[in-house]
Amino acid sequence: MHILLYLANCLLCFANQSLPFIVLFTVPKALARPGQYHLVFSSLFPGLKLDQGDNSWIHFVINFYPITQSWKSSGIYQRHTKCLIFSLCLGLIFLSGFFHMKNKDYTISKVHEELLNPFMPCRAKTNVMFLKTHKTASSTVLNIMFRFTERYNLTVALPADQLVHLGYPSTFLAHFVEEFQTIGQNYNIMCNHLRFNPSEVQKVMAANTFYFSILRNPIPLLESSYIYYKDIVPAFRISKDVNEYLASPMKYYHPADYKQNIYARNIMWFDFGYDNNAEDNKKYIQAVLKEIEQNFHLILIAEYFDESMILLKHTLCWDLDDVVYFKLNSRSQDTVQTLTPESEEQIKAWCSLDWKLYLHFNQSFWRRIEETIGLEELEKEVSRLRMRQKELMETCLLDQEAVGKDHVKNKALLPFQPGDANILGYNLKQDLDNRTLRTCQKMVMPELQYTSYLYAVQHPHKKRKQLGLPLLWTTFHAPN
Repeated sequence: MHILLYLANCLLCFANQSLPFIVLFTVPKALARPGQYHLVFSSLFPGLKLDQGDNSWIHFVINFYPITQSWKSSGIYQRHTKCLIFSLCLGLIFLSGFFHMKNKDYTISKVHEELLNPFMPCRAKTNVMFLKTHKTASSTVLNIMFRFTERYNLTVALPADQLVHLGYPSTFLAHFVEEFQTIGQNYNIMCNHLRFNPSEVQKVMAANTFYFSILRNPIPLLESSYIYYKDIVPAFRISKDVNEYLASPMKYYHPADYKQNIYARNIMWFDFGYDNNAEDNKKYIQAVLKEIEQNFHLILIAEYFDESMILLKHTLCWDLDDVVYFKLNSRSQDTVQTLTPESEEQIKAWCSLDWKLYLHFNQSFWRRIEETIGLEELEKEVSRLRMRQKELMETCLLDQEAVGKDHVKNKALLPFQPGDANILGYNLKQDLDNRTLRTCQKMVMPELQYTSYLYAVQHPHKKRKQLGLPLLWTTFHAPN
């Protein structure tokens, strides 16, 4: 309709004879790539200029000289008129066909376009699946996902009954989700621990769901796993410390106990649904990496957490406050065991599948940054994120930082304390108004407590998950 009106206006201007003749094509950016139109129209109309206009439209302008009396008397006028009208008609016919083709293509690949096409209008994505890997700062991401769920009144795929994970370490099945049989494929968010199984996840999540995950350097990851799971992993339990374990891992790691030892080798590979004891075969690894790229739209990197949050914000079209965070489930530095250089090298070999997984997606992460945001803009946005985080810490936190488990005053906000780890928590200020207090509580709420709370809100007729911890809230309101 825009084009028809402009063409009519152009012809009226032409008939007036006294005004410069201007043709203006207006094209929605959502349906057009400027270079494609420019290529076509520049061949039809000499003097084409491209005007990017505002954020929603692209304008194509063709300027012609004013019509003078000498043109009319020379006969050029009549020939030019016929040629111009023919060109305008030809351009209109082509444009109509081009839009028809674009609409057809858009219908066929609607899901792909919505997720990845940078020319699509920016709308916040609310159907999101986060594969929560272990010991990768994923508890902080889960808190971000849960707060987003509440802000937009979404439905989260929570573990059924008394479970706090989605069947892990068993391969995920749809019935691990509470009320899947009733709700069906109408969940918006999935982010609790599971072992990835795409066909079953797709039964729960909508077709246009955005999939992402996070990886961590396997060297600090294995040391963290050793401390965190020391009491429950046989290979860790019977070794004195992490360096002794790595000096001769097969002495402690028995393949027959692989289900209990999953945290002791290639844990990220396992979380993505693959065999963590598989042979380090180049062809096999390349096939797995390709499959992960097909299943996931984005892989973040824990070592660059702030940069990851900015990339996530851009990709999902979220707000800054959607990705601002307090670090959760971190441990006291006095529990960290120092790895020897030999141990660090041994991890690269012992966890070679995880190592190659990490190296591959660390590279793709930075390529994605450069292609979408750019390093200069990234630095500015990371600075804004940290400023906002600092503001919230000054508003919410009594100590302005995380404290050891023995110093957490409100035991309802005490994180789970496994193995030899001293998992840090937070103390909130006491003089906060109710709205601010609620916001601050959710920012520091540990994973198990937040899962239990959302379960009670979303499934009020079900028995609340029993965590053995004091309740933060005994009454619930619909998320706001």
